[in-house]
Amino acid sequence: MSVFLSREQMWDMPLGGSSEGKQIPHWCGNILWAVIGAVCKLLFRYRVDGRENIRSLQGKTGCVIVGNHTSYLDVVFFYLAVRTKQWIRLMGRDSLFETGGGLGGQILSRVGAFPVKRGSADRTSVKRAVAMLKRGEVVGIYPEGTRRGKGSQEPELHSGGAFIARMGKAPLVPATVRNAEKVKVKGKFFRFPKITVEFGEPIEVSEFDFLPKEDRLDGCTWYVMRECYALSRRCAPEEVDMRALFPDGRDFTDAFRGVEIRRGAKALREEGAAA
Repeated sequence: MSVFLSREQMWDMPLGGSSEGKQIPHWCGNILWAVIGAVCKLLFRYRVDGRENIRSLQGKTGCVIVGNHTSYLDVVFFYLAVRTKQWIRLMGRDSLFETGGGLGGQILSRVGAFPVKRGSADRTSVKRAVAMLKRGEVVGIYPEGTRRGKGSQEPELHSGGAFIARMGKAPLVPATVRNAEKVKVKGKFFRFPKITVEFGEPIEVSEFDFLPKEDRLDGCTWYVMRECYALSRRCAPEEVDMRALFPDGRDFTDAFRGVEIRRGAKALREEGAAA
């Protein structure tokens, strides 16, 4: 049992995946998963749909789980949903790792999280995430950068997740945590709605090569986030009004009209065969 490990050490250590190197000790993550999982199961009766979409990648490739962000509880339920067979390396803003005099950062690092400097091109965090994917690990990213309706900033799409997936030669998996935003509404008491975590089918970044080179990452991010909101609202992706969600961002509706984007295990097999 390793007790004395710095946060920086753990950010660069493997967790799950295919690496044979020394991993972040599992004891802390396992204890938190058992305790928090039991509490969340009791309070929120949470369930996981589409987990086979990430299990099908285990032992074959890493992946980037992309989600819409409505609550701090999103990260908790993503962590619970991926366990026990896989771990998720969640990317979080660097200030979170300084909470409690660094104790918060120690705990976050032990469960696999790593920091990113928000609002800047943080090359170190990108390199870490790419290395994780190449080791077959699961990386979790929120491209909106903040919680919708609760953060201090307006949500906008950032293409870092698509860039990391391309560099790490890994697919993106759209996902959502449904009803987490209803737990604490401003001006109201805590509530305990039934929460569902849902994973969509994996999508390769290469599926967007039909777009002009300068638009591929942004278009990929836009498309995958539309999938996330479709999962969240339980509707067809074409029914999601991305213009309303991101009024200041570029809209790719016309670019994808009539275009079929392959997804799922079949698409990944075809991609591998072509390579």
